[in-house]
Amino acid sequence: MCGIVGYIGEQQAAPILLDGLSKLEYRGYDSAGIAIFNNNQIEIAKAKGRLSVLAEKTDNGNAIKGTMGIGHTRWATHGEPSDVNSHPHISMSGRFAVVHNGIIENYASLKKKLTERGFEFISETDTEVIAHLFEYYYKGDIMDAMIRVINRVEGSYALGVLCSDYPDQFIAVRKASPLIVGLGEKENFIASDVTAILKHTRDIYYLDDNEMVVLKKDGVKVYNKDKEEITKEKFTVDWDVSAAEKGGYEHFMMKEIEEQPKAIRDTISPRIKDGKIVLDDISLTAEDIKNINKIYIVACGSAYHVGVVGKYVIEKMCRIPVEVQVASEFRYCNPIINKNNLVIVISQSGETADTLEALKEAKKRGARILSIVNVVGSSIANASDDVIYTWAGPEIAVATTKAYSTQLVVIYLIAAYMAEKLGMLTSSEYTDFISEIEALPDKVAKILESKEELQYLASKFFNCHSIFFIGRNLDYAVSLEGSLKLKEISYIHSEAYAAGELKHGTISLIEDGTLVVALATGKELFDKTVSNMEEVKARHAVVMGVTTENREISEKAVDYIIEIPEAHEILLPSLSVVPLQLFSYYVASLKGCDIDKPRNLAKSVTVE
Repeated sequence: MCGIVGYIGEQQAAPILLDGLSKLEYRGYDSAGIAIFNNNQIEIAKAKGRLSVLAEKTDNGNAIKGTMGIGHTRWATHGEPSDVNSHPHISMSGRFAVVHNGIIENYASLKKKLTERGFEFISETDTEVIAHLFEYYYKGDIMDAMIRVINRVEGSYALGVLCSDYPDQFIAVRKASPLIVGLGEKENFIASDVTAILKHTRDIYYLDDNEMVVLKKDGVKVYNKDKEEITKEKFTVDWDVSAAEKGGYEHFMMKEIEEQPKAIRDTISPRIKDGKIVLDDISLTAEDIKNINKIYIVACGSAYHVGVVGKYVIEKMCRIPVEVQVASEFRYCNPIINKNNLVIVISQSGETADTLEALKEAKKRGARILSIVNVVGSSIANASDDVIYTWAGPEIAVATTKAYSTQLVVIYLIAAYMAEKLGMLTSSEYTDFISEIEALPDKVAKILESKEELQYLASKFFNCHSIFFIGRNLDYAVSLEGSLKLKEISYIHSEAYAAGELKHGTISLIEDGTLVVALATGKELFDKTVSNMEEVKARHAVVMGVTTENREISEKAVDYIIEIPEAHEILLPSLSVVPLQLFSYYVASLKGCDIDKPRNLAKSVTVE
């Protein structure tokens, strides 16, 4: 949610900021703005709507001169989308300009205090409070003012701040909202995502909570709240800039669907050595695993759906009870957690606000934290006892595909790793399972070769008003993800139901011509699911079945069949989800939807 870019150097700042913000459009936004230091004053330009509106307003940035500035794409939280509510926000005197990602939870009381002291507010935002607080606390030292501000505000924030008294530097800080520092030659940057600055530099610092950075064109310095300079480890981004570009595809989503075989292979390959699963540098010993009496999996959205698969997989392979919880509920349900619990936290960005807070709650209660994330150095990764990176590469489309798939294979690896340590697998079972995991990339690639079939099916059903997904066990877990994919990018109402629950009320929703997507891939529950398919078909539903190549479904149960390759039953979710991704994509495309940037959604949800 929201995007920040900041620049100081020898080039004109505005075009660089606009270009950087364009790389952050996938995060979701409804307005944009820039602030440039020019002729001893700060010049502001901002506009409601797409970034192209701001670009046109500023002649692609050429109308505003200056070599230092900050930019922002806003996702409305406090106050409707408008030019006035857009960032940057400026203090009453014009001395300070501020961009902000996050939520200031105590902004109302701060606004009341500032209003009583004569400050006038022109916007409805929480961020304007910060601009006025800088004015209120400033006594000539920008860092002192920053410290007083962050000691006063409550909530989450990444801040970039210009001060007209400092023509050769600007300052930034973060707490519970992502912010990185880019290190260039005679130029330096801040950004909420590395994709915004990748064409300029690959060397970055990841800021930790309450760390401030002062940027000049010749260097940067990082400080803690005691104004003590901190030595930061420099990271170098090793993926190619083309990975964050469309590369000839119409949408990032299709590009990322097609990248899944490689992403899965990149996630698996480093973790299997000499026929054994090696999980990076995690410190879970066999003794630690034997002492685990319960596992919690905590996540949001698609990552939560990975967790639902994970529950089935880990319980089946390791015989350890697993509870899956939505992160936003976990921290408020007074969870019963102790030192013998393992909490697996899943997040693509590693910055998901609810998930991060759930992690902190679990850690406070003594649990061990193992996180599955995609972004190296992210807040969740840094706060965990152990972390496994998915190595999916940058995922730009809001609707996740390859991140989901790589998280799934990490779950398989964790389950097999623990099962082997617990003696739950024979040597041959362990070897066979690893071989099956290694075969997944080629099987996903085989499904992608038949995507025209899904395009045809989408052409028949893109005008549906409601679509239902059903399945049992692992198939139900995948149904949840298939339904989410469809609704988030095509805006078609969609629900996923456990197939066995149909008779308990939901079958009443089946009308003549209703499309039901039925997953029947597992051997044990295949016949029962086919029976459920027959039930909805008898009520004049149109049934699209997803099953494996070696199984047959009679015509009285199904109208259309999508086949996936055979695989170990536990691994089938990695295959069955792919046609559902493709179907959703083609339905959204035929409806003319903005596939990479669906309405009201954001890629990285960094506020509660």
